[in-house]
Amino acid sequence: MTQDINRLKVVLAEKKRTNKWLSEQVGKDPATVSKWCTNTMQPNLETLVDIAKALDVDVKDLLWSIKD
Repeated sequence: MTQDINRLKVVLAEKKRTNKWLSEQVGKDPATVSKWCTNTMQPNLETLVDIAKALDVDVKDLLWSIKD
């Protein structure tokens, strides 16, 4: 069972942005962004910072909390 780590799909929906738009902003392949959105793969920390800047959010807003 995989655990969702990032909230990228949720934040993109909140910001009314697409995977394609994000891939253009951070210079990554759309297939890679799709994998991040489904939590199949995770962006590295540097890329996470770039994503947060592109979406104008705090990095912590891109991650699910591990606290209950």
